[in-house]
Amino acid sequence: MLRTTVLFMSALATVSTAAWAQATGTPSYNAPYRAFERSEIGIVVSFPNGGSTAFEGVYRRANGRFDLGFRAGILDTQGPGDAIILLGAEARQRVITHNTDFPLDGALVVGLGAWLVSDNSFLIIPVGLSLGRRIDVEGSAVSIVPYVQPTLSLLFGNGSDVGFTLGLGGDFRLTRSFDARISAGIGDLEGVSIAAIWVH
Repeated sequence: MLRTTVLFMSALATVSTAAWAQATGTPSYNAPYRAFERSEIGIVVSFPNGGSTAFEGVYRRANGRFDLGFRAGILDTQGPGDAIILLGAEARQRVITHNTDFPLDGALVVGLGAWLVSDNSFLIIPVGLSLGRRIDVEGSAVSIVPYVQPTLSLLFGNGSDVGFTLGLGGDFRLTRSFDARISAGIGDLEGVSIAAIWVH
């Protein structure tokens, strides 16, 4: 854990002004827990950097403490120009369990994604650590998971760049099969996202 923290902090020292967060470069983040037993499917609407709008479909599948997700959608940017196709995959692995010394649970989140548009496509590789804790509402199936996810992103396209964003989010379990999720980015990528997710 110490080695991971040192490497992460070293990387932060090289941060520039790139603007990328999760695998598809939208301000959509992950809680340290998965909400599903087998899989989930949903829709995410994001508003990155003010003015742009992204629509994505998401699907995740569980495998033990590990889960793998896929994202695909479209980004409509401000002004004239082609819409951008978004494609990405994300892996999440629990690495921290809360105890008397540390009150939060944590998961490592790694992604690989792309923005595809004529003459200006990019490859995005985000690495983040999600930290949070589930809060159960007594006498109800409702639960809330507030979390933070510092994320370092590598960008490859016409040259390369590095960016850092602090993701803030909350996952709201409203029924046994439905989650509402909201997250926001602060730093190199600012914006918010809202998701409706059906879990199985």
